Amino acid sequence: MQSLDLRGLRCPLPVLRTKKVLKSLAPGDEVEVLATDPQAPKDFQAFCDTTGHALVSSTEADGVYRLVVRRAD
Repeated sequence: MQSLDLRGLRCPLPVLRTKKVLKSLAPGDEVEVLATDPQAPKDFQAFCDTTGHALVSSTEADGVYRLVVRRAD
């Protein structure tokens, strides 16, 4: 699984950088995103809802959000 450390970036940069990486992945592959923007979980859910990708998990610990996105088939 590829990992992106996008801590410190504000919306929409985490979603845009993740979108770019997803294009290079095979369908079904996953990317882990680390973000500190409090809006990240909502932004990634909206992104996945509109693009068909899947938000596999979304957790938070000590102000860091760990989101796992699976590329659509």
